[in-house]
Amino acid sequence: MIEFKNVSFKYEDGGEVLRNLNLTINDGEVVLLCGESGCGKSTIVRMINALIPNYYPGTLEGKIFVNGLDTAETELYKIAEQVASVFQNPKTQFYNVESTEEMVFGLENRGISREEMKKRLDETIKKLGMENLTGRDLFEMSGGEKQKVACACADTSGTPIVVLDEPSSNLDIYSIGELAAIIAKWKEEGKTVIVAEHRLYYMLPLADRVIYMKDGVIELSCKPEELIGLGQERIAMMGLRSTNILDIPVKSSSSQIVPEDHKYHEIPKTSVMVHGIKEDVMIIKDFEYMYKGSREPALYIANLVIPENSIICVVGDNGAGKSTFARTLCGLDKRAKGVLCYKGKELKRKERLKRTFLVMQDVAHELFTDEVAEELSSCIEVPEDDHEVRIAEILERLGLSGKEKRHPQSLSGGEKQRVAIGCAVAAERDILVFDEPTSGLDHRRMTAFACVIKGLKESGKTIFVITHDPELIAMCCDELVRIGDGRVLESGKMTTEYYKRWLDKALSNK
Repeated sequence: MIEFKNVSFKYEDGGEVLRNLNLTINDGEVVLLCGESGCGKSTIVRMINALIPNYYPGTLEGKIFVNGLDTAETELYKIAEQVASVFQNPKTQFYNVESTEEMVFGLENRGISREEMKKRLDETIKKLGMENLTGRDLFEMSGGEKQKVACACADTSGTPIVVLDEPSSNLDIYSIGELAAIIAKWKEEGKTVIVAEHRLYYMLPLADRVIYMKDGVIELSCKPEELIGLGQERIAMMGLRSTNILDIPVKSSSSQIVPEDHKYHEIPKTSVMVHGIKEDVMIIKDFEYMYKGSREPALYIANLVIPENSIICVVGDNGAGKSTFARTLCGLDKRAKGVLCYKGKELKRKERLKRTFLVMQDVAHELFTDEVAEELSSCIEVPEDDHEVRIAEILERLGLSGKEKRHPQSLSGGEKQRVAIGCAVAAERDILVFDEPTSGLDHRRMTAFACVIKGLKESGKTIFVITHDPELIAMCCDELVRIGDGRVLESGKMTTEYYKRWLDKALSNK
């Protein structure tokens, strides 16, 4: 179905490179592409759907055949009849506002009759369980819902091949399970499915073959069970994520779980008893956010007590209110109400703007300059004679050395994420908030991020991490706060027991 013959590629801007790639993917095969960021996974996907060479400029050598078609010599619309794509960020592939229109948009472009469009749409809705996602405003959907719509678009297309590039990166654990169920249905139908992915645990039971990439070449091609047989220590050394999220060691202390209604009537100036331990704390009081035209608040937190100088992981399903909580905490929206009590002082919205720093989920929204080094320099607020040494240290810690002169928007998704993280480090605010900071990061970069925020904690910062990433949580979380429907369901010190209890709820969507 897919064949690469002596393929080499180098991006025009000097990005990742493929070298002399020879690869055959059979009809009906499900293939998992894995490897560290920049190894060439996304490049292979872009070659299969012919975005290379039609969209991404660069130097291409060799031949790529998709169902017998030479991608370099075939019109892109002809390749689109063979290959459907699901991108890491589904928003980048939407052209409509309404979900049902989006599901048939590709068919409209191909001139499919209304009768056939209706038939395919009905089949997809039934097969993928999309009844609650039709006729919806895409801008009001959660990340998981948008990704399901993107999968529905691929399904209605009827193409024999589907490629997915980091499709789980912004999904909660339950939504990842739903994504796996969709891929399983495509496998049953005999579609050829290629998935470039860092999160291995949900793909290994589905894949017929695992292809491990390193520095633009195939280092290993094997059955999933052979990869698992290498052992977790060897797998981590290869830069790969865990193959079993149920068996990740938790590296934090133990204490009891405290429900949200645990009340404190006075603002502490120094410390209070939290979870039976005397600690300096911050208190979140009367946080409320209401969307325009809504009668019910999307976020309401009456009283939440959290230890200062700690790493707090905020978890919950897609659409639970985590990102709204982050914006409210940082004072970014005038409609948000509430007070943060920090170091004995009440910080209202405008004061929080000066004391917090938010790294957004879509970091492209906060990268503005023409060079990586300039981006970090713009965030250093304390005047210094020379920023270069400090910037070099930050880039070294985040694995970005050598990219100082690159345009931030020319980087890969994981590299952009690390630039934004570097900006937060450079800003030296008291409270740092990271919204899905490890989406699109391999094991090595995730570990590097964990080390960075542990270092920030040691320097006296309080860090909030909004995440779906169980590996990151187990690696560095001190406190876990679970949100649902804009309310705090529970909070507590991270323990093995609490981690497994949360994971069980997340997997079952309870």
